[in-house]
Amino acid sequence: MALKSLVPWKSKNVPVRRIEDPFLAFRREMDRLFDEFFSGFGLTPFESQWGGFQPRVDVAETDKEIKVSAELPGLDENDIEVTLTDDVLTISGEKKEEKEDKGRNYYRMERSYGSFSRSIPLPCQVEQDKVEATFKKGVLTITLPKTAEAQKERKKIAIKTS
Repeated sequence: MALKSLVPWKSKNVPVRRIEDPFLAFRREMDRLFDEFFSGFGLTPFESQWGGFQPRVDVAETDKEIKVSAELPGLDENDIEVTLTDDVLTISGEKKEEKEDKGRNYYRMERSYGSFSRSIPLPCQVEQDKVEATFKKGVLTITLPKTAEAQKERKKIAIKTS
C-alpha cells in the first residue's frame, strides 16, 4: 500500500496554519486601538504636551543683560510665580479651566490647562536685587542685569586673514 493512498485529499496545496506569537498579536491590537482612539484628536499617544500646558520661552542676551520672554495667554499676573535660585530662573503657575459649560458636548478640545513649570539655566551671574518682571498682553518679560564681573568676562577676539 502506497503512502499517497492514506492522505485524505488529492491536492498538492496543503493548507498551512501559521502559529503567531500571542504577545506580538496583542501588541499589534493595542497599537491599533491607541491609533484609532487618538486619531480623532490630532494627537499621538504620549505626546510631550498632551498632559498639560507648557509656555513657549525666548531667551536673549546682550552685553549688559539677559532677557527672558514667556508666552502665557489666558493668565494674569496672580497665576504666575517667578523665582531665581543661583543660576536658574524658574517660571511656574497654573492655567485654570473655566467650568461654565452646562450641557455642552465637545467634539474637539485643543486648549490645554494645568500646572506648568519651566526652569531656565542662566549662562552667567546676574544681579538678583535688580531683576525686573513685567506682564503685558499675555507675555511675561523678565530682565536680568549681569553683574560687573560677568560683563567683563566677555573678550572680543580679533580675526586675522592670511
